[in-house]
Parts: sequence; structure tokens; C-alpha cells
Amino acid sequence: MSKIKTIVVEDEPLAREGLLSYIREVDFLEVVAACENALDANRVLSSAQVDLMFLDIQMPRLTGIDFLKSLTRRPMVIMTTAYPNFALQGYELDVMDYLVKPFPFDRFLKAANKARDFFTLRAQAPQNTTPVREDYFFVKCDYRYEKIHFDSILYVEGMENYIVIHTAEKSFMTLLRMKNIEEILPTPAFMRIHKSYIASVKAIAAIDGNEVIIGSKRLPLSRERKAEILERLLKH
Repeated sequence: MSKIKTIVVEDEPLAREGLLSYIREVDFLEVVAACENALDANRVLSSAQVDLMFLDIQMPRLTGIDFLKSLTRRPMVIMTTAYPNFALQGYELDVMDYLVKPFPFDRFLKAANKARDFFTLRAQAPQNTTPVREDYFFVKCDYRYEKIHFDSILYVEGMENYIVIHTAEKSFMTLLRMKNIEEILPTPAFMRIHKSYIASVKAIAAIDGNEVIIGSKRLPLSRERKAEILERLLKH
């Protein structure tokens, strides 16, 4: 696996050096830059390849939250802060993890491993987007790869940086984002019915108001997508 190119954005010198020392201990991370503020980080992001950013929240001039909101293309982000009350805002912005200072090395390594797993799965995703003759794909669940047939999938549920693939037999949780699995699943057999759900067209038993019924499950149906979804279902 190629190394994950990483930057640190931290205005406190001691905290910055401590984080850099942690990163140097991990063989799959490579430091690209260490920045004192968001403006310096913005210049790095515009000129260098960055896969992962350790981002402090409380910084002068521009907070980490506001900086993240300003980015149209984001690397993976692990937030670092002394204030745990910002966690919800961070997860709403789809961050990979949230480290509360002072954090020990084992907690840092857990976050880094999560980023590594997602980085690996994202690199593999394009290989699964054009299965010419194959009717299945593999996803990593815990420490093994599971084979999933397209026709066994009922629906996919998005959960922050994870998804859960629900089949009739069991459910599979994997570190993958909705946009990645959406690229893998063939159309028109699957459709996005809500920001957090992708449904198998053949598994949809009924639409009741703003809900889609699949087996015993009632899934939310996006009001913005309802007309398009109904049109596609009626054509099917």
C-alpha cells in the first residue's frame, strides 16, 4: 500500500510536535506539511497531494470547523481538540475520527488505522465499478473480505463513514461511504432513495407516503427524489 500523505494543522507548538512524533511512529503515514493555521493549510492543499489531515478546531482567524466547511474537495479528516462538545459538528462534516486532547498513542493509532482501512477500500472501489461479467463484489468487514452478490442486497444504509449492506440473510458493516458504494452498485437495479439509503428496485414492495417498504422495514424516501423514483419504478 502506498503511504498516506498527511498534514497536521495545529496552532500550539507542543501539540503540533507531539502529533508529528506520533505520525513518525506509523509506517503507513507520511508527513507532507505541518501548519500553524488554516490559511497555511489551505495553501498546502492547493499545491500538494494530501490524503489525510489532522485538524485542530480552536485556531486564530479561522476555526477548523469553518475551514472544513470552506473546502470543496476534502481529504480524510481527523479532528483534534481539547473541547469534546464540538464532536457532533465534526461528525456532521463527515470526519474520519475525533481525538480529544491529550490523547494517548493507542487512541491515535486507532484513528490512523481507521483512515488506513478507508484509504485502502477507496483505492479498491474503482476496480469494482465495472464488473463486466461478475455479479458480486467484496467488502472488508472486520478482518476478512466478504463476497456479496448484487441480487442478494435489499438496501444499503449510510452511517457516518460506514455503510451497512443489508441482505436477506445478514448485514455487513464496512468502512465505506455512500458515494463509493453507489459507484459500485449497478443501475438501474439500485437507486438512491434518501441521503442515507440506497434500495434494490426489485426489493421494494410498496411506497407509502414518504416511506419505502422493503420486507418488514420502512425506509425514509426523500421528498426531493420522490417524483424521480416513482417514475423509475413505474417504468421498471
